[in-house]
Amino acid sequence: MLPRRRRAPDKENGKYGRMSSVKSAQVIQTVKDMIIRGELKPGDRLPNEDEFALQLGLSRNSMREAVRALSAMQILVSRQGDGTYVSSLQPHQLLETLSFAVDIAGVESVLDFLHVRRILESQATMLAAAKRTDAEVMQLQQIHSSSLDAKNAQRLMELDMEFHRTIAAIAGNPVLISLLGVVSNPTVRARMWRGRSEDVHSEILRREHGLILAAIERQDPQAANVEAYNHVMGVERWVRSNLAAAERSQTA
Repeated sequence: MLPRRRRAPDKENGKYGRMSSVKSAQVIQTVKDMIIRGELKPGDRLPNEDEFALQLGLSRNSMREAVRALSAMQILVSRQGDGTYVSSLQPHQLLETLSFAVDIAGVESVLDFLHVRRILESQATMLAAAKRTDAEVMQLQQIHSSSLDAKNAQRLMELDMEFHRTIAAIAGNPVLISLLGVVSNPTVRARMWRGRSEDVHSEILRREHGLILAAIERQDPQAANVEAYNHVMGVERWVRSNLAAAERSQTA
């Protein structure tokens, strides 16, 4: 039996052609630095892989792997038959990778995300109370009124999400809006677990939303901060004391 032929080592990419993680990191950092310096702007088309690799002193394979990694991070966008472009670099787009990590997080990790959401939500609500217009208050009032009439847990949770998204939009910070959207994913599940377990929590949610709304109506940032903080803290306390039930609900 003839011995198996072994691939010759690739000096740049490491033993048997595997790309060096150091090389990959260098390419990624170089592209990011070019964006930071303004040499590459949102929507700019990159040179083709051969030209760009030559410009940076790299092999085509190294460049291809780096482009794949940057595309996964939503920094670059590859268009079939057209080339590779710098993305819009909008916060919501760049945070999509983190959103995936949040989605697959385990039950115990939900507590960590709830903690982060508690901090962000209270700040967003404080900003909203300071900045809100009469039209925005009316919008929140309509959402809250609909939640009072909601007949099932699913509809109530949808209105819960809409209530908090609207507050974040009133706050007006796109990065804060994007971060809240990311960390709220697991907390939606937490609220669903709580709603399935005890109907009384539906009334608690309505009452707490009413307190948040009243503080925003009064344009009282400090009270809005406290009410939002306490609202998320209530969910966090429930999850902390019901992890086993929550885990069974998640896998059901």
